[in-house]
Amino acid sequence: MNMLRQTLAGLFLLLAFTLVLGLGYPLLMTGIGQVAFHSQANGSIVSYQGKDVGSSLIGQEFKGTQWFHSRSSAGGYDALASGGTNLGPNNPDLLKAVQKARAQIALEDGVAPAAVPPDAVTSSGSGLDPHISPAYADLQVARVAQAQGLSIADVQQLVDDHTQGRILGFLGEPRVNVLELNLALAQAGQ
Repeated sequence: MNMLRQTLAGLFLLLAFTLVLGLGYPLLMTGIGQVAFHSQANGSIVSYQGKDVGSSLIGQEFKGTQWFHSRSSAGGYDALASGGTNLGPNNPDLLKAVQKARAQIALEDGVAPAAVPPDAVTSSGSGLDPHISPAYADLQVARVAQAQGLSIADVQQLVDDHTQGRILGFLGEPRVNVLELNLALAQAGQ
């Protein structure tokens, strides 16, 4: 009889904890996330003219001289294939790829190869970083301004307006979200 009582008590606790921790807690956290952090809980979706165009958390490719370009992606901007190249700093394949990208970007933006910042020729750890450095954004201003038919000062102002500082004033580096910058650029060009 004692063993039956202990088994029933154990089953009751299993059921109670399953309901509380397996159902109640996730529902509570989902509800709090939806109320307090609605945009973040739903993927930080960015809309333009009523249409969802991407997420401010995931980088995407922009082709053409009229747009600011993102960092290169080892996974081809596919969120399912995120990740770096896993090539070490002395790997000859990585060095060749960096040199090729540096030469291509320098030619496209009309600068010396030495002026191309590191984030322009390397992918992030995830391969999906939505940000570029202010230096890489500044490098692209003249090309984008010419292609868009805007003044360099206006395009530079857009870059300055979309440059985010360090988190809490001391964490990370200043950065520019390419999707948000390109959307502002599209609005300025209208």
